[in-house]
Amino acid sequence: MKMKRLGRAVMVLASAVTFLALWGGSAAPVSAGQSKPSGIHWTEWERKYEGVFVLSASRESRKVALTFDDVPDPRFTPQVLDVLKRKGVRASFFVVGTRARKYPDLVKRIHREGHDIGNHSYSHPDFSKMPLARVQEQILRAEAAIAAAVGFRPRLVRPPYGEIVPRQLEWAKKRGYTVVNWDVDSSDWRQLSANQVFRNVTRAVRPGSVVLMHAGGGDGQNLSGTVAALPRIIDWLREHDYEPVALTELLNLPEKRGR
Repeated sequence: MKMKRLGRAVMVLASAVTFLALWGGSAAPVSAGQSKPSGIHWTEWERKYEGVFVLSASRESRKVALTFDDVPDPRFTPQVLDVLKRKGVRASFFVVGTRARKYPDLVKRIHREGHDIGNHSYSHPDFSKMPLARVQEQILRAEAAIAAAVGFRPRLVRPPYGEIVPRQLEWAKKRGYTVVNWDVDSSDWRQLSANQVFRNVTRAVRPGSVVLMHAGGGDGQNLSGTVAALPRIIDWLREHDYEPVALTELLNLPEKRGR
């Protein structure tokens, strides 16, 4: 058990370091008394913040959610959407506000084709290194950019790198957000081959799983392995009696935030 928790913590830390390098951004220092989280706390927080912080759904269902971060990106998002349309699958896309401002037509296409839209911050910083006021600004600015494109404020939020702290979760609860991380990491952000992405997903998926993938990346980041693996993953899931669905169906939640 200890080794499993350590492995999850190392995975999250490596993800944060790699993405910070690719995005070229900087984050605010951790404020006094604010500890930096890691995946080692996620299961505990899912219990404590039931319905607010989510890693997966009930294991009694064969439904699985495919989720895509860091969109929209004109290099990869259209390719992922094309695969999903061809396969007749609804998925969930977590939108970065700066990119929504730059590519609103892609956000509109995601919505038009029946996929969920979630909030992935305005400029992709590490929330765990930021005071609450700046995290609020990141979420609300992204929310405004998304609403400008599709006309509603998403309920679903995914913090960049999956990093968030309890004080921020308390605020999310009060504002009616649902924070969704994942229990299956494709590790496609490492620019893996299609075979590697496929293996990472199919070896770890379980009933009710939330699968982390990417349909957008940083400068020079190549996600062609994700695009190539996606139809194979969908076929494998169906062959093994899984049903790929959007997060709102998996979790039985509205897409729009009501407050």
